[in-house]
Amino acid sequence: MENARSQPEEARVPEDRPPYPPFTEETARQKVQAAEDAWNTRDPHRVALAYTPDSTWRNRDRFLQGREEIVAFLTEKWQREQDYALRKSLWDFHGNRIAVRFQYECHDRDGQWWRSYGNELWEFDEHGLMRRREASINDVPITPADRRIFGPRPTDQHGTDIPLR
Repeated sequence: MENARSQPEEARVPEDRPPYPPFTEETARQKVQAAEDAWNTRDPHRVALAYTPDSTWRNRDRFLQGREEIVAFLTEKWQREQDYALRKSLWDFHGNRIAVRFQYECHDRDGQWWRSYGNELWEFDEHGLMRRREASINDVPITPADRRIFGPRPTDQHGTDIPLR
């Protein structure tokens, strides 16, 4: 069986998500930006396609298995976390693993704004799909005046690090 990477673009299976491991700094940054862009669509089905069909997650205190659970989780998340906007930064990479730090802002149904700080550990398969995601996240209430993340990141700001405070 021919490897999906050696096939022409039009012949690749939809399960193929370049760039592929082992990652370089450039390809790890591409993967991080692609994840940020996808999550900022707030489309659970689009986001789930970046993960293996049997992907495992730990998100805070929740454990998920597979795309169906990912879609259900993200659907619930974005109903609760309104006007969600995310920034991710590459922390480190090695082989088929990437470490990311991120921040996102959203408000709840009562209008309270939140900034959430987190770290993620990602592990990819040979097709560039994420098979494992572990996320630790802390939420901080903010005022509307404290906001600094407004929608998807403009292209000219790709690769810009996110401030700690």
